[in-house]
Formats: sequence, C-alpha cells, structure tokens
Amino acid sequence: MNIMDKKIAIIGLGYVGLPLAVEFGKKFSVIGFDINQSRIKELVSGTDSTMEVTDIELANTNLTFSNDVEKLKSANIYIVTVPTPINEHKQPDLTPLIKASEMLGGVISQGDLIIYESTVYPGATEEECIPVVEQVSGMSFNTDFFAGYSPERINPGDKEHRVTNILKVTSGSTPEIAEVVDQLYKSIIIAGTHKASSIKVAEAAKVIENTQRDVNIALINELSIIFNKLNIDTLEVLEAAGTKWNFLPFRPGLVGGHCIGVDPYYLTHKAQSVGYHPEMILAGRRLNDGMGKYVVSQLVKEMLKKRIHVEGANVLVMGLTFKENCPDLRNTKVIDIVDELKEYNINVDVTDPWCSNEEAVNEYGIPLVQPCKGHYDGIIVAVAHDQFKEQGAEYIHGLCKKTRVIYDLKYLLPKNSVDIRL
Repeated sequence: MNIMDKKIAIIGLGYVGLPLAVEFGKKFSVIGFDINQSRIKELVSGTDSTMEVTDIELANTNLTFSNDVEKLKSANIYIVTVPTPINEHKQPDLTPLIKASEMLGGVISQGDLIIYESTVYPGATEEECIPVVEQVSGMSFNTDFFAGYSPERINPGDKEHRVTNILKVTSGSTPEIAEVVDQLYKSIIIAGTHKASSIKVAEAAKVIENTQRDVNIALINELSIIFNKLNIDTLEVLEAAGTKWNFLPFRPGLVGGHCIGVDPYYLTHKAQSVGYHPEMILAGRRLNDGMGKYVVSQLVKEMLKKRIHVEGANVLVMGLTFKENCPDLRNTKVIDIVDELKEYNINVDVTDPWCSNEEAVNEYGIPLVQPCKGHYDGIIVAVAHDQFKEQGAEYIHGLCKKTRVIYDLKYLLPKNSVDIRL
C-alpha cells in the first residue's frame, strides 16, 4: 500500500483529533470529521476553541472539515480519535467508539484501513470495534479491510510536547499493515515511532502509561495526608527526597482529566473480566477520588480553629479546569471540592480565566465569577494557571476578609502567605 497517494479521514476533532489532522494535512489530503456541527462551524471559520491549534496552523494545512458522512467515502485511511469515557458506575463506556465503528462500516471500501487512537483496554479494538465494522459493511476483516492501533499521546495545554515530537507507538492487524501504519505516522512524527508486535500490546501500553502515573500520584497523596498529621510540609519533604537521582518527581493533587483518572478503570474492567481483581490499581483510584473531600475537611478544620462560622461562609475556588493553562473541563476533580463545600452550606464562588462561562454552566451548573475584594472567608487555589501566579499572594489576600483561610493545593504561592498546603 502506497500511503502517499491515500486520502485520510480523522474521526473526532477534539484535543486529540484536530492536532493530528493538522499535521497530516501538511502532507496528505485530509477530511476532518466531527458530528458536532458547531465544532465544524468554528473550525471552518479558522478558530479552535480548545487552543491546541493556532489560527495560522489551521490556515496552513490541506484540511477540509465536515459533518457529512457521505464525504467520508472518498477516504482510504480512517483514524478514529473519539472519546472513551467511563459511566456513572466507573465502567468503560465504548458508545462513541461503537457508533464511530458503525458509521465507518457504512462508508469503507475494499482495501481500506481503520486506525484507532482512542484509549481502550487490551483486546477492545479486535473484540468490540472490528466485529461492528464487519457486520455493518458485510466485509471480512484482514481480507477486505484492515485495522491498526496507535494510541494518542496528546497532553492538553502543553505547548512543548506536541503531537509531532512525542514518540508514537504503532501497530497493525497483520505484519504488512503494521508496517503501513508505522510508515504513515513516521511521515509526520519527528520523534519517531515504536512498532508494537500486536494491536493488543499497543492497547496495553497505552492504558498502563496513565495507570502508572495514577498509582504514583496516589502514593504521594497518601504521603501528603500522613505528613499533614505529622505537621511536616510535604513539598519540603519531596524536594529533599528529590535530591536523589532516581526519586520520581510526582506531586500530590487532584487527579482528573480524560486520561489519568479514567484509563485505570479500563484496565481493571478487563482484568476483572478474566477473573483477576486488581488491588493496587483500585486502591490508588479510591485514594485519588477521595482527595476533594479531604481538601474540604482540612479547610473546614482550619476555619473552625480561626473561629470562622462555616455555615454560610463565603469560599472562592480558583480554577475549574482539570489542569493548568488549558480550557479542558472534562472529568475535572475541582467539582468534587465545590460539591463538598456545598454540603457544608458554604457559599461557593468559582473563578477561572481559561474556561468559558457557558461551558462551565452547561457541564456542571457552575457560573463563573469575577472575585469580589474583601468578600471571602476562605480561598482554595485549585489550579495552577499562570494568571493566578501573576496575580500573586497580595491580590489573593485582598479578596479575603481580615480573618480567613487560604489553601494552596498547587504550591503556587509562598509558604508564608498561605494557611494550608496540600
């Protein structure tokens, strides 16, 4: 298969799909497809609300946008970058992936290649997605059409580690297709590729990348809780331990977003389906999922020590996005803090310069505010946006009443300017 004369369709134009489409669009004819009509409209106008791609980058690429399924029939290679969330029971929700597979089953032709990038558990591509394509298309896998898996490695908001300079894992449903997939990504990935021996190996590699981070952060969160009880500053301990060359530089905090707080549930779901109940992974998940409640309990204790009446108090939460300098609200754990504060009948204001008020209201029912001077009994610095760092301790102190509690989750402010650090 000569890849250079192929037309590529990217299915899903979010944080993963759009940067990929732009890069492929520099060398190939590319269709960017998304079912969200408003998303297509904004991209056609030359703007990306996720801020992953600049207006100049959008303008300088051979890329067309559409939500018309019929236009996909002109492509030969389909790359699926739809979300893979979890449901309310923390089980994998493959609905977007299955729907994308159904759609592709209706448009693919003889010899076409479907590459999945969405994070899944080992086996999902060949056990869940491919049978759907076969059923809808009436074609036979590895005879009439082929598949690959190349897990996404996008870090939203990171302007240093971009799609082209992060090494890419690739795989294919046959040795020949694996080479085709590898060469396809090599054409745009400056950092190079790693060709896995099978689709399952590539799927497993992806899902453990974030599981490993989740478990490590859970350990640091537990250490932070212990050090707090011992009246020891966690950051000082981590900085001291970090002087050893092989100490891993993790920090305590909220674990949200579309990867680290989600991917472990995909792996544990698959493990349980084959009769193994994971211990460490799920323990880490429980600990990390409980950090919002822990933060609020610490704030309330400090407020009581200062004789601040908790019920009816005014607390400002600074930051709502799941990480710094990024508008992404998906699976943000700041919402756990907001919900827990409301359980104490505390009046909660939330401010965030990165996300839109409309999205905050639509997703979580939280209107964003401009903070009022001298109004707050407590402030939680929840996200390390550059704007908050630039505003500094003096500005944040000015938002508070004379007696107040400032809780810095992100070590953004000087130690002597806050009451609690995580």
